[in-house]
Amino acid sequence: MTRFAALLLPLLICTATAQAAELTASVDRSRLNSGETVELTLETDDVTQFGKPDLSALEALFEVRGTRQVNQLNTLNGDNRATTRWIITLLPKENGSVVIPPLQLGEAQSQPITVQVIASDNREDNNSLDPVFIEASLDQTSVYVQAQAILTLRIYHSVSLYDDSSLSPLQIADARIEQLGDTRTYEKDINGLRHGVIEMRYAIYPQHSGLLTIAPQTFSATLVDTAPSADASGPKPGKLMRVSSASIPLTVKPKPLTYPVDAPWLPARNLSLSESWSPEPDHTQVGDSLTRSLTLKVEGLASSQLPALPATDVNGLRRYPDQPVLSNQSSDRGIIGSREEREALVPSRSGAIDLPTVDVVWWNTFEDHLEHSSLPARTLQVANNPSLQIDTPAGTLQPSTPDNDTLWWWKLSTLILACTTLLGFGLWWRARWQPAIHRAAQTGPSPRTLLDDIKRASQANDPHATRQALDAWARQQPETLADMAARFVPLSDALDGLNGALYSETGQHWQGEDLWRAIRTIPAAERVQDPVGDSGLPPLYPK
Repeated sequence: MTRFAALLLPLLICTATAQAAELTASVDRSRLNSGETVELTLETDDVTQFGKPDLSALEALFEVRGTRQVNQLNTLNGDNRATTRWIITLLPKENGSVVIPPLQLGEAQSQPITVQVIASDNREDNNSLDPVFIEASLDQTSVYVQAQAILTLRIYHSVSLYDDSSLSPLQIADARIEQLGDTRTYEKDINGLRHGVIEMRYAIYPQHSGLLTIAPQTFSATLVDTAPSADASGPKPGKLMRVSSASIPLTVKPKPLTYPVDAPWLPARNLSLSESWSPEPDHTQVGDSLTRSLTLKVEGLASSQLPALPATDVNGLRRYPDQPVLSNQSSDRGIIGSREEREALVPSRSGAIDLPTVDVVWWNTFEDHLEHSSLPARTLQVANNPSLQIDTPAGTLQPSTPDNDTLWWWKLSTLILACTTLLGFGLWWRARWQPAIHRAAQTGPSPRTLLDDIKRASQANDPHATRQALDAWARQQPETLADMAARFVPLSDALDGLNGALYSETGQHWQGEDLWRAIRTIPAAERVQDPVGDSGLPPLYPK
């Protein structure tokens, strides 16, 4: 029985591996013109498959131009992961929405993918007869100022080229330029002749209204000479070709007059605003730390163009913001920029705390009108925190009438307290006329030692150690730390920064110089003066 289980275990492992294996499909682009090829990539991590996918389902809608296989072994945290990819070049036979059907590899099956094939006329000008030519086109003839226009450069070649090709850098005055993704290469049939295509796309953001002209772009390359060379060791024969695109005008419209003057200018194709909480604020108590994340995602603008979102400045909430997270994503319709702002919110009181509506004004460039995207207002119900309650005598009990014995003991304790108070006042009156020769012995650290602890911790930019040293120093002062902060504004600001570093993720970036400067510059009337002074010696001429 044991031997049978040992033989069955590898079989079960192989069966589980085959069931977990998947065949994923992806394309390099989802929109293309008629006559252009698209690359389909099939990927699997099933090491038990040694065949290749069945491509017979593609023959009805596509012409398979080529297939190549790539094997790859990746190592992550000591685990080896082998993957196999098949890259298939397809030429659609029809226009419109064309579905790449599911393909089979063993027991695994890929998902269907839909691509849009746009009908386009074959070129009939003289350039189509040239072995190399270049096209430049814009997705629109006019845009608003600081809005996105997409420039597409396509280089066609019907002959082989050496790898010394180059394209002049795109430079446009008064405009920001962002390249969209990597350079694409594919094939296209023009007048029955197969051409290789090199495609580059750019997002252009004009900074001023008026007429903007995109200068011609120049492509240079060496054509491969198919004629045999007599000297095989000499330089490779070939002809240097240099072609240029036509200049393109772009009309830049100013900001509409109906746009609010006090709102940031946001021309975009689409905009979304969302929020998330960690943890969810359903059962919040005083002193709990809540993280609120606001995410602004805009189609047609880069993340650097997105404004800051309104801060959550609400009475009853202490706010500690983090640095915003910016990211860009390229798509077929340009750049999708996103800005995420996170802030730690700490309730300082119980009850209902109302959060206002978050509203973003933007201009819809696709439908050409003003829009508002907003998050609705919400109310946080904050409960008391039992761990922060201070035990107090039960005041709800009915007071009882004291008897004579209780009153007698109360009178006696009052008399004793009065006598000790008079005695203490007399000793103080006598001691104030005595010379301060010797310093009183201390049972704990001296104020100077505590100040040195604060100095070392703050200059080391350690918020936790600074807070401990600050609390120890404050316990030897005649008033609380809160009272000192209320009277001295620089100390209050420095304490807010220290609390922000303790509550949020920015603690590693906290700088303690401002707090140390505030402690050293507290007015003399509000701090305990060290009679020893900085030198650690008694005064030379005591008063």
